[in-house]
Amino acid sequence: MTTESKLNSPEMEEFYNDLAGMNMDALWHHNFPSQTAAEKSAPYQPCRWLWKDIEPMIWRAGDLVQPGPESHRRVIQLKNPGLAPMPGATHTLVLALQLVYPGEVAPSHRHTPTAIRFMLKGKTVTMVDGEPITMNPGDLVLTPNWTWHGHTNETNEPAIWIDNLDVPIVGALKAGIHEDFPEGLDPSTKMPDESFRRFGSGHLRPIKSKKAELISPLHSYPWEQTHQALHELASVEADAFDDVALEYTNPTTGGHVLPTLACQIQMIRPGVHTKAHKHSSSAVFHVYKGSGHVIVDGVKIAWKEGDFFSLPPWCNHEFVNDSNSEELVLYSSTDQPVFEALGLWHELAYEKNGGHQEVVATYEERYG
Repeated sequence: MTTESKLNSPEMEEFYNDLAGMNMDALWHHNFPSQTAAEKSAPYQPCRWLWKDIEPMIWRAGDLVQPGPESHRRVIQLKNPGLAPMPGATHTLVLALQLVYPGEVAPSHRHTPTAIRFMLKGKTVTMVDGEPITMNPGDLVLTPNWTWHGHTNETNEPAIWIDNLDVPIVGALKAGIHEDFPEGLDPSTKMPDESFRRFGSGHLRPIKSKKAELISPLHSYPWEQTHQALHELASVEADAFDDVALEYTNPTTGGHVLPTLACQIQMIRPGVHTKAHKHSSSAVFHVYKGSGHVIVDGVKIAWKEGDFFSLPPWCNHEFVNDSNSEELVLYSSTDQPVFEALGLWHELAYEKNGGHQEVVATYEERYG
């Protein structure tokens, strides 16, 4: 009897049953289809959330929930229905919005998932391991894993910001730990915005700080500096896939700000239509300024200032600024550092039709 015919024999079925009874299995018993990068497709749908839908829910939460020991945080999560029952915006990234009213304190706690803040409205202070960090609109603030962090709003305006976390990654590793600070905010032990005073000059750093650190020691990236850098880059170069794009970096390495999450800001200049590409990492986006659309695997997803969208891995995507006079600015966070660390990150340009996809449906037509 040949080997091929034995695969379907009664003896083989008996062999499989015996393996199963001893908590074992045979590799050839399963079909593992071979796929090239070109053949690889998105495993779930992209998703869009409109600010006009989000904002009323934030204010309703403000009437119903008080930050404290029971509720921890007044946070609204944005969930991708293609991942249900998982709560993420992608399979690796959580996307949420947090509200803190004037005079409120969100008590300090710490956890193994990393958190990123991108400030949208108002002004507040977040405490990160004893460092009071000012948050203004457009600022990026890092909360590395297992750092004490809490928030206080001492202004007369509500403060709203984006929370990005790597909860699904930490959960998959069964490494989730959470601990509340004994009472209120952890005390201030450092100067306000101390990490920015040390490392925020960009191309300069303290002469005694020569150690490459895995987690960025710079916790705050102000919008004024970011906006200027975008325009300076726009005067010298642009990328075919992302137009004018920058990554927030760790000043001690020049690499990603965190081991699991990378943060990026990009400006699509007026009238620009980028080329399409795909990659193995996923990402979540906020439309910080302007309006436009993204074409994802032939589906046109339109958005305007304040909206959010997520892109799954392996989806072809290209960006379009619908305005001929106004710039479009997108903030995003991605799980790319994890894929790079594991040698799994791949990127592939879309080669058909000059790098542009044919639009076959709108987001509403495809996903309702």
